[in-house]
Amino acid sequence: MGVLHNLLQGECNPDLRLLGCSIVAPKCEGGNITRPCRHVCEALRKNCLPAFDAIDMAWPYFLDCDRFFVSDIEGCFDPLAKLRGEMEFSEDVLTASPASIQFTHHSYPHMVRELKKTASRCSHIAQLYSIGRSFEGKDLFVIEFSTSPGRHELFKPEFKYIGNMHGNEVVGKELLIYLAQYLCSEYLLGNPRIQTLINNTRIHLLPSMNPDGYELAAEEGAGYNGWTNGRQTAQNLDLNRNFPDLTAEAYRLAKVRGARTDHLPIPESYWWGKVAPETKAVMKWLKSIPFVLSASLHGGDLVVSYPYDYSRHPLEEKMFSPTPDEKMFKLLSKAYAEAHPVISDKSEMRCGGNFVKRGGIINGAEWYSFPGGMADFNYLHTNCFEITVELGCEKFPMEDELYSLWHQNKEALVKFMEMVHSGIKGRVSDKFGNPIQNARISVKGIRHDILTAADGDYWRLLPSGTYVVSAQARGYSKILKRVTLPTKMTRAGRVDFVLRPLNGTPPRSAHDFVRRARDQFDPLEHFDPHARHVQPEPSGNGERPWWWAYFSSLNNHKPLWLLKNH
Repeated sequence: MGVLHNLLQGECNPDLRLLGCSIVAPKCEGGNITRPCRHVCEALRKNCLPAFDAIDMAWPYFLDCDRFFVSDIEGCFDPLAKLRGEMEFSEDVLTASPASIQFTHHSYPHMVRELKKTASRCSHIAQLYSIGRSFEGKDLFVIEFSTSPGRHELFKPEFKYIGNMHGNEVVGKELLIYLAQYLCSEYLLGNPRIQTLINNTRIHLLPSMNPDGYELAAEEGAGYNGWTNGRQTAQNLDLNRNFPDLTAEAYRLAKVRGARTDHLPIPESYWWGKVAPETKAVMKWLKSIPFVLSASLHGGDLVVSYPYDYSRHPLEEKMFSPTPDEKMFKLLSKAYAEAHPVISDKSEMRCGGNFVKRGGIINGAEWYSFPGGMADFNYLHTNCFEITVELGCEKFPMEDELYSLWHQNKEALVKFMEMVHSGIKGRVSDKFGNPIQNARISVKGIRHDILTAADGDYWRLLPSGTYVVSAQARGYSKILKRVTLPTKMTRAGRVDFVLRPLNGTPPRSAHDFVRRARDQFDPLEHFDPHARHVQPEPSGNGERPWWWAYFSSLNNHKPLWLLKNH
């Protein structure tokens, strides 16, 4: 019980300890033993399971509710009655109470434990999954919030936040852990804004893209970290310079009449270089989910930047280099900046004060130019619009600053997620209602198309205004529609397209785009993001959980019943 108390970090205690003691030393009156109540055990088990799930531990056999506890009819007693005063033991009170956020720095095991607890506490709207492993074998965990966790839903946009891309820039990592706890608690408490957001959006949070770098940065401790210690991965790679450079190719194609500058393929030469497993994992993630909007959370300044990050002229380090969606990117960036009380502060004598005259936002290449960035890759290879948020001048702040940082960013984080419902959405199908995948959605005057997802649905982020929108697919005729988006729209307008086959004959395959792509060798198709890239130190424990070392001194009497998969 003492070991469990330490592993669970005091959660479920003293309830758990008292329940265990009631089995070892039951109540005795008039020479008769009175056993504890089964409903007390079952309620506590339900309440404590998130804590056990968080460390991959099974419910202890010596607290088997069916074996050691009895029903009220058999004359049981409540061993926790005095602990709770005269209050009746209420399962609803236990399960409905929200978890308080602990504003602390999270080591990798601590982060995983908190994410698992949150996913378990809100299992009906959340799940935890891994998109792959770091070079040193740490899982890149994502916590997802949705009304149907684990699957894409028609017309529901996909959103993501990515933190800790640079291992020593830790504020984003902590904010996303807090955000996950906040979304779970507020949903359970009935917050209408959060419930509306989760009911209509699929949200993915990746707190740490570079857990190996974080461990190196954390060795020096908060407040003492250098500007670069832990920034790169265990392979000494900067992840925000490790993506394919598609921006230079987009500039070249922009000069060619009729050439497409969106959904650019990854050049074969890219794979000749050193590509981090973390980078590959994210690229494979982007291929598997039709993301619409994203933000990468960094540190080192206080500003919101947006693509392109690579200058139109490679020799110009500070050159305004807009995308075709410049207006939308500025609108997205302002949504975060204006909701942040410090970024929106007009004082120039503060962190990020040199961006005040720009409204706290800047085009990335105009700030400083670099190739191989993740934001440019998102825009040029997928449908996703991504911005970069610099959360403060201190990359690894002290713990007592985390509370303030959370409250400065909480509204901005939620507001930016709500921006995924800007513009238009719809479905492209044939006259029989069959979805058409990879149909192009074009907006006249904006040289950047998006493609429909597997179910034929799409989302096109647009600011208010009047547009001519078209849909077309191979083997089908092109259809145009005129669309007007009012200034104060709070949700995406619905614009569906029904395409007719050319010459009256349906194309042989609606997935010719996919088939042609399959004919080309794609290293990502053969990449296993969950493979181990370095050999772990031999421990003799196989795939035992990290806490198994606590029981190493028990020799042949190790409690195998605590292993979930035993």
